Amino acid sequence: MTKSSTLSLHVPEPLSRPGDEPDFSYIKLTDAGLTRKPDIDCRPEDMHDLAFGLVRVLDDEHQAVGPWNQDFDDELLLKGLRVMLKTRLFDDRMLMAQRQGKTSFYAQCRGEEAVACAQKLALRKGDMCFPTYRQQGLLIAQDFPIIDMINQIFSNSRDKLEGHSLPILYSEREADFFTISGNLATQVIQAVGWAMASAIKGDDKIASAWIGDGSTAESDFHAALVFASVYKPPVVINVVNNQWAISSFQGFAGGQAANFACRGHGFNIPSLRVDGNDFLAVYAASQWAIERARTNLGPTIIEWVTYRAAAHTTSDDPTKYRPKDEYKAWPLGDPIERLKNHLISKGIWDEDKHEALSKELKDEVKVATKKAETYGTLGKGPKPGAEEMFHHVYKEMPPHLRKQRQELGL
Repeated sequence: MTKSSTLSLHVPEPLSRPGDEPDFSYIKLTDAGLTRKPDIDCRPEDMHDLAFGLVRVLDDEHQAVGPWNQDFDDELLLKGLRVMLKTRLFDDRMLMAQRQGKTSFYAQCRGEEAVACAQKLALRKGDMCFPTYRQQGLLIAQDFPIIDMINQIFSNSRDKLEGHSLPILYSEREADFFTISGNLATQVIQAVGWAMASAIKGDDKIASAWIGDGSTAESDFHAALVFASVYKPPVVINVVNNQWAISSFQGFAGGQAANFACRGHGFNIPSLRVDGNDFLAVYAASQWAIERARTNLGPTIIEWVTYRAAAHTTSDDPTKYRPKDEYKAWPLGDPIERLKNHLISKGIWDEDKHEALSKELKDEVKVATKKAETYGTLGKGPKPGAEEMFHHVYKEMPPHLRKQRQELGL
């Protein structure tokens, strides 16, 4: 026997830190158009390669190429550009509102707009989304009234949740938007259960679950995969790999060991790895997974390879843990710019139209924000009475809360 060496642990480490040059050499890219598109009823074990490649449609010349190119309708692409741009401008306005003290905090989705907006446009009315706090595009893509979102962010007198939830944790059942849980990973179990219920009822509606790369390390995520594997409910499980879980590099969640799409292999769930900054690729991959779910072919895991360009929330300073201009070096670019350039190459868009659209949407967001401010903000406007803290917490108020309310003379 040879003498054993001293044992050691592997501690994941990003390739660049503040002050370094950005280094994305760990991102393995596939040229646009090269990743194959399997038949809709392909067996999971026959498509393991798709968790290692990268589904891409837009090439470096802004052309749509390859088997995932569906000859997308111009109206769809123009709608996609509009809702992604509106989402970004909404984010910008809400960030400014937080800095002005009108809300306590906010979380942007800058750089990730395509994953939520494109998938929502591929879903049907009635398909339930189980989002995290970074999928505001799921609401905006369906032209949901943004003033309702702002009222909830400001916790004002028109907040439908009456201040009982944190800003940005929307709950819009009629918009197929399940109540956001700040404890990430719980929504994946909920989505799988909802999809199982839909199948038990013989319905035709599917579920769409969302989770970040860091939260895939939670046991809830793996428990959800067990149920998804065993019962094969109609659910799409979206892993948004934006490289950072607050200040933790995606390697701490296992991203250096294997792609997040590979999580599905041990459960025999079909898995795709997709360019999350390519609107066309996101729509095509979403449509493929949605069709599998709706035709009783079970769940699909999709890893969206993207980048969180902004801070985690307004409470975060990303310059403390990554290079200041890292996003400029991100190899998959900006989703809005890429779709804009594609539309220009098709001859149906130009810079003047884009500038006019930006102004129109900025004005729309500004008007909605000003209107919401008339109903109050975090620091101004009517304050709820003390009795409000007892409302909408329990269906039947338990004895100890009744006693507390009585002691307050309410």
